[in-house]
Amino acid sequence: MKVKFKDFLPILFFSLIPTLLIWLPFYLRLKTVWTIPISQNGMATIVANYDGPLFLVVAKTFYDPAAITQNFSFPLPVSYYPAHFPLFPAMIKLFSLITGFPYAMLTVTLLSSFLALYFFNKFIRDYTEKNNSLWLTFLFAIFPARWLIVRSVGSAEPMFLASTIASIYYFKKEKYLKAGIWGIMAQLTKSAGIILFVSYLAAIIFPKLSKAATQPFGKWIKSLELKKIFPILLIPLSLLGLFIFYKTNVGDFLAYFHSGDNIHLFFPPFQIFNYSQPWVGTFWLEEVIFVYLFGILGVLTLAKNKDVIFWFTAIFFISTIFVSHRDIIRYSLPIVPFLIAAFSEALIKKEFKIAIGLLIIPIYLFSLAYISQNVMPISDWSPFL
Repeated sequence: MKVKFKDFLPILFFSLIPTLLIWLPFYLRLKTVWTIPISQNGMATIVANYDGPLFLVVAKTFYDPAAITQNFSFPLPVSYYPAHFPLFPAMIKLFSLITGFPYAMLTVTLLSSFLALYFFNKFIRDYTEKNNSLWLTFLFAIFPARWLIVRSVGSAEPMFLASTIASIYYFKKEKYLKAGIWGIMAQLTKSAGIILFVSYLAAIIFPKLSKAATQPFGKWIKSLELKKIFPILLIPLSLLGLFIFYKTNVGDFLAYFHSGDNIHLFFPPFQIFNYSQPWVGTFWLEEVIFVYLFGILGVLTLAKNKDVIFWFTAIFFISTIFVSHRDIIRYSLPIVPFLIAAFSEALIKKEFKIAIGLLIIPIYLFSLAYISQNVMPISDWSPFL
């Protein structure tokens, strides 16, 4: 038990300390850090970061149109809120019994961040030695900076990454029931959870596809051992259940798809370079090419094994090239753990460690600047309390 706690402690440290250091200037209401202006609204700045207040609306109303219009004044139609899947708001609701809604949201984000790092550490040990796995877990705790930001404000991303990593970890270990249960959590957190199910099907079917032409169909189907992996069907079934819930509570089975300007997938691909798109709005986009570069290199590296890690990373990355949104790094975060695995041999070298050591300050400063500016205007906090 002592050994387990000893292993557990660094992950808890990696999870909490970077976030607390980001919170500190806001809590102390410092005017500047390294000449960067800091918002003077204290921890309200953290709570008000996008899309935290929208999840608070769902947590307090659970999509009830009357409750939304009577209590909240955001210039958004009530049809917009089903874009925010219910598991994160439900957990906020649960923890609000202890802390109140705003701090419940931050508590759930912190706990989810810890789980993401915990399961990442378990997962990455299959790719490197124990000492290196701790280094890579620390790396994942702070890099990319956009990940550090979303796990330091009210955000569903940490819960989604935690459940995604856990589900894939258990799928690789052939513990399909656990993979299915964590897959349900991913699916009920964000719509992209369905990619888990598609990836699992690909990982099951493609290795045996070549035998389909030489075996009787019934024998080939039997070779897939579908009964054994039946629990992964829980993932699309949970999505169906959510749509039925939307039909009952909102009156629209396809409420998610009718929620307005929040599904940022466009054809043809690479529409992010269309500066006239409403969620792009700039031609300063060269760094997006580097995001694509690392994604492509990671997919090609993982293709050597063509296991479930490859399929998930490849399918998810392909989906991101159809995303037209300036915040492309946030959309790409679910594949970051697996890109770290792909590049693990390079990431454990001394030169890379030195580089990260030099980048810690800019990561921190960028996080403070971003959080200071990425704030929803809230004039009356009483409905959120």
